[in-house]
Amino acid sequence: MNENIQVIENAQISAIMSAGMKLLRENLGLIECELFVSNISQNRFDYTKWRENLYEDMSLDELLDSAATYMKEHPELVPKNAKII
Repeated sequence: MNENIQVIENAQISAIMSAGMKLLRENLGLIECELFVSNISQNRFDYTKWRENLYEDMSLDELLDSAATYMKEHPELVPKNAKII
């Protein structure tokens, strides 16, 4: 394991999960949110395969800018020793 990788504390994981569920509910609606979560948890979901095409319409710079902006807007989700560039 890379020594620069920090383990995210349980409270941070809980905050990420809560934020994710809130976003799903707000953007999909309650029923579709539940269907999405149910489908991912019950089916043999290959996250790695799914994410290969998730950001295909974004350049690396756009993706990095988006991640940096998100981290600045949500400091509570950033591991304590992470560096925001």
